[in-house]
Amino acid sequence: MDFRTADGSPAQVLVTGASRGIGKALVDALLAEAGVGRVFAVARNWPEAPQRDGRIVHINCDLTRSEDVQRLRQRVVAAVPRLDLVINCAGFLHERAGQQPEKSLSQLSLAGLQRSFEINAFAPILLAQALLPLLRGTHRCVFASLSARVGSIGDNRLGGWYAYRASKSAQNMLLRTFAIEWQRLNRSGICLLLHPGTTDTELSRPFQARVPAGKLFTVDFVAERLLEIIARSAPEDTGRFYAWDGQPIPW
Repeated sequence: MDFRTADGSPAQVLVTGASRGIGKALVDALLAEAGVGRVFAVARNWPEAPQRDGRIVHINCDLTRSEDVQRLRQRVVAAVPRLDLVINCAGFLHERAGQQPEKSLSQLSLAGLQRSFEINAFAPILLAQALLPLLRGTHRCVFASLSARVGSIGDNRLGGWYAYRASKSAQNMLLRTFAIEWQRLNRSGICLLLHPGTTDTELSRPFQARVPAGKLFTVDFVAERLLEIIARSAPEDTGRFYAWDGQPIPW
């Protein structure tokens, strides 16, 4: 895959949720690409560790804190004139000793809804808002965010998981709306919602027992598939919802 820009310069990339899981795998895969320049690797709390590659910039940022997001914006704007790729991998499903996906309506709570929406729906659109000065222009730019098939209203046949489903559905609507406005500001902008499939991460680990054979993916496999979708996407794909295999998902 070649992520170089139209003028041949290396792509400037930002990845959130970059310290583990799919986000970390994406950062590693991008750094292995010659066509990628700087990678701003954003995480809520980076451990103290030396940088492995001079092209990576580690940034601590809690995407639910407006002051953190503004500092992120200022730091990136000061470093590069534009971004060519943004991938949001931050998401929330459960906590070890706290919120769990609801099996019935009786388990739903206001606090649970607020927490899920804060991370899964509000954080991605506010990130897009903060980074908009770097997304404007005429350059090809992809803003991709991890959604989930369970956020599809048309595909919901099992019920349950109220907060997670609804927050991912809300993310889909917010970013599809952003895609429409963004095309007025950059005709080459491409906003994508991506379902990674069931991936072997901390998020899915408590729910892997019923995953069919061959349907639990490694983070490296998912990162490769998602980057392939991103690399071949075109402006006419903006605002669309795709699975890891490139197949469209109903809203």
